[in-house]
Amino acid sequence: MSVAPEIAILAAAALLVPAQQTARPPEGPRLTLGTLARHLRTLAASPERWWGLVRFSPDRSVQIKVEARPGYEAWLVVMPPGDVGRDCDCDAATLIAGEATEATKGAPGRAVLRPGVTRVHGQRHRLRGHGAGYSISLHARATPNVLRKVRVIQEPKDTARATRITLSGIPRPSIHRAAI
Repeated sequence: MSVAPEIAILAAAALLVPAQQTARPPEGPRLTLGTLARHLRTLAASPERWWGLVRFSPDRSVQIKVEARPGYEAWLVVMPPGDVGRDCDCDAATLIAGEATEATKGAPGRAVLRPGVTRVHGQRHRLRGHGAGYSISLHARATPNVLRKVRVIQEPKDTARATRITLSGIPRPSIHRAAI
């Protein structure tokens, strides 16, 4: 017995349901990097909120503001093939489509960005598109004085305890190249 007709009926019904409004993030004065990364993943998973804003320019990369909320702002970067790249000061980023790399001044090598992975940053970096097509990435930054720093404290090597993470209220993150 085939279930194809039932699946087709369900698929047609799904097209009739309007896009649901996602829940607004809590209106709090402070964010953690994890909360910011969660907001970015939620935004990336809702292309109906930003796809209509995407603009393709064959001559240069384009930065497009997607939203500004209390505590953070988010934007898209669209880079054409062969673009020289651009500086970025985001706290978290995710690649939506295409191929891109990033490099941090003073750090050796380049990190490859992959679709679906959220990267958390601690300093300015250079974003560069690669490949034969456009690269689209989504970025978020906490507005000044709202991001809590996450400081990693290593336990002595002779103990079997895991690394502890502590939070303190300072303006910008100091995490370096961690992927969430």
